[in-house]
Amino acid sequence: MYTRILFPTDGSEITAKAMQTAIGLAKLSGAELHVLAVKEPFPYSAISEMQPVPPQEFFDSQERVAAARVKVVGEAAAASGVNCKGHTVEALHPWEAILDHGKAQGCDLVVMASHGRRGVAALLLGSETQKVLTHSTLPVLVVR
Repeated sequence: MYTRILFPTDGSEITAKAMQTAIGLAKLSGAELHVLAVKEPFPYSAISEMQPVPPQEFFDSQERVAAARVKVVGEAAAASGVNCKGHTVEALHPWEAILDHGKAQGCDLVVMASHGRRGVAALLLGSETQKVLTHSTLPVLVVR
């Protein structure tokens, strides 16, 4: 059925629910789970040379947070007997990183959470899940 499933995580509560679905589906189909956490790029400012946080400190913090998110999923996958590979990448637009990473890793399914925003909130805030759905050539399973 599926051989490589991509599971992007942002560490949120709704993502934890989707994690169980991704792990269960990977176990059921014998697929390898690829976990991805996207890091924000450093917010360079054209106005001022002074930054509240030095760039290296920012990068280190982003990596710690992303690696911790990947580790949580990796440990849950291992406890369920699912082979899991974790990755962190830096990207301005998480949806692009998700799609690029899925292609690069040869994934044949993306499982991700939806925060369930509707109406004006969805319109104003946008949705990484919606952007993945719009631009993906891979099947996408959205967990709510």
